[in-house]
Amino acid sequence: MLALATAAIFAFLAALHFYWAAVGVGSGNGANSAAIPEINGVPAFKPSRTATAAVGLVLLFTAAIVLLEVQILIAGAAAVLIMRAIGDFRLVGFFKRHRDSRFARLDTLLYSPLCLALGLALAMQAAA
Repeated sequence: MLALATAAIFAFLAALHFYWAAVGVGSGNGANSAAIPEINGVPAFKPSRTATAAVGLVLLFTAAIVLLEVQILIAGAAAVLIMRAIGDFRLVGFFKRHRDSRFARLDTLLYSPLCLALGLALAMQAAA
């Protein structure tokens, strides 16, 4: 049951990234400030549609390895997600320095906890 729920979340996140790749995150739809880290109100980077679609593919691949029970890859994905939750000590994660943007607030309240929860769920699956 945990595997199905985890895979469904990854599939949803993949679909979201494919949508962003199709319409463009910064296309005036308001998603830019929620999806991209900012430094002093300026986006830290501008992801291309190709890069956004690539993230979608990685998320879809992660859903597949969960369903196929490829333990070593699940363990690797768990490690990546837990490291993402901890962060880079600058823009993302629980220990980021830049905390005054919309992205930073959502990262603290939603993105990092989600990464931690998914990482722990994957770690449990890898250990099973």
